[in-house]
Amino acid sequence: MASVNIRRDVADPFYRYKMERLASKIEGKGNGIKTVIVNLSNVADQLARPPNYVIKYFGFELGAQTNVDPKDDRWIINGAHEASKLQDYLDGFINKFVLCKSCKNPETVVNVKDGDIILDCKACGQHTHPDLRHKLSGFILKNAPKKGKKDKSTKKADRKARREAERNGTAHPSDEEANGNGHASPGDSGSDKVDDDDDVANDAGSDDELTRKINAEAKELADIKEKEVQWSVDMSEEAIKARAQALPDDLKQSLVINEAGDDDNDGAAGSSAYDDLGKWVEEAATKEGSVTKVKDVDIYLKAKDLGIETKHRTLAVLAQILFDEKILTQKQIEARASLLQKLTSQGDKHEKAFLGGLERFVGIDHPALIASVSGILLQVYQQGIVGEETLKGWGRKASKKYVDLAVSRKVRKSAEKFLVWLEEAESDDSEEEEDDDE
Repeated sequence: MASVNIRRDVADPFYRYKMERLASKIEGKGNGIKTVIVNLSNVADQLARPPNYVIKYFGFELGAQTNVDPKDDRWIINGAHEASKLQDYLDGFINKFVLCKSCKNPETVVNVKDGDIILDCKACGQHTHPDLRHKLSGFILKNAPKKGKKDKSTKKADRKARREAERNGTAHPSDEEANGNGHASPGDSGSDKVDDDDDVANDAGSDDELTRKINAEAKELADIKEKEVQWSVDMSEEAIKARAQALPDDLKQSLVINEAGDDDNDGAAGSSAYDDLGKWVEEAATKEGSVTKVKDVDIYLKAKDLGIETKHRTLAVLAQILFDEKILTQKQIEARASLLQKLTSQGDKHEKAFLGGLERFVGIDHPALIASVSGILLQVYQQGIVGEETLKGWGRKASKKYVDLAVSRKVRKSAEKFLVWLEEAESDDSEEEEDDDE
């Protein structure tokens, strides 16, 4: 079975977190048509997640019924769905419910505690959280193992991640894995690294050779399975420190990633996803020699890989990173019109976010462009990126959502020429319609 990187946005062929590519087949006809995901159990195992999490996620995203506990390992989604489409949705599941929100590493274990879902990262030691508003989060909470118990996949993921950390001397024991004196609990068979001396000690006093043989063969099988699906990552002290660091402060300051009062503060994608998009565009611009040379399709696919192509905050980020001080002289808005039209067409919220990003772009990043705001907005309007009503609403009142009030007022003051023109253009159109009626 062909394999792909767990994070498909990572093009490195030596990236060592792999999974099988989803394989599906369509069965039945008419109202009885359905899609069977042939290797869902294997893929879920490689992601260290229960397969019913994955199939349920597909069901929620596709609005289709699924079976979440098949006895014959046939995981079914009602309707016809291509494997490539399901693979795209799987990227969303990985981003939202597998990757550590801090280091973007898939080496996480799901813990459910006190109505919360915790992604315990065995690579950097951070505890992060998926979006509890997502329907799958409700499913996970509702189907959490009873207190003191873990389901098989969680136990397996925990053991696997812990062994890898211990193998490299970077274990982060949790409260469940350690007792008061800092040593592993004797009842946890996966919490300590077991060496040959321990095996001898465990068998001491037993004359049962068959037991010894069974134990030895079981250990050998476990080691083989470990090699087949192994969490692999650079676990040097330097690499762990690098992964543990939050996203760059200068990037956080330059991008709007956590809007106050934002009712779409989507932990599913998380603030880091917007940072990742901004950082990726900046790196691509450096590589190509200019941000204007970074292709629209590549930007869109990157946003899609991060699961934020439909989020309004993506527009706020793009407004700040797609342009430079030559935004008007090089007709940069016109060059990006197709991409921006596609993204802002999703609703007024997206249009407003784009204007907010532009406000920050000229007000904070390029204050010399404040005098050119009317020209910039004219291009935005003429290219059909933001509609007339949204522009008028934006112009009526300053806001501190993206910049401080003083800067916001200054930007709108500079936009007065355009806003007056917009009002007069509407009046002229109305008069022409009246003349036509007469």
